[in-house]
Amino acid sequence: MGLAGFDNPVLDQQAAFRSVMQALAEPGRIVAAGALAGESSPLGPVVRAIALSLLDFEVKFHLAPSLTATEDDLTFHTGSCRTNKPAEAEFAFVDLARDALDLASFAQGTPEYPDRSTTVIVKVESLVGGQPLMLAGPGITGMRELEIPGLPSDFVAQWAANAARSPLGVDLILATREAVLGLPRSSRILTEAR
Repeated sequence: MGLAGFDNPVLDQQAAFRSVMQALAEPGRIVAAGALAGESSPLGPVVRAIALSLLDFEVKFHLAPSLTATEDDLTFHTGSCRTNKPAEAEFAFVDLARDALDLASFAQGTPEYPDRSTTVIVKVESLVGGQPLMLAGPGITGMRELEIPGLPSDFVAQWAANAARSPLGVDLILATREAVLGLPRSSRILTEAR
């Protein structure tokens, strides 16, 4: 038997979507998860709730290798279909502890349609305790510290290349089992915090 969807589909879907929008509006700020769905899913309850709120029959999603077992679950609950090509996906799901994160492999959008890029939802163990970095850009007053453990060693360089493509480039949603944090492509990592 598969995993159930939301307990209260309309309200839970709205709450999950709202937490993602709030996280993207205030980059680098940790936002409480709006809803949970599927405690036993390899995606985790927050990433799965985000998937159930964002995916529908009009979009394609990509799953990193460690998450491919969730394909049938997501297809059943959302009507969306999986693509094996990251650059064809509107949404992609990655487990930072088990999968590589290569921002350039995803759809970057086009000058005419910059919104045709991939939003990458990244499952992380924690949103605190990693190497401190300083974040600036729209939605941030001054600067905000970011310290996500487990980021790839080349993440700062990857993000600089992604931000340089703005308004093209990908957006990231990082999620633990309780919270989300947004990194829209317009955000810049300035320097390591001291």
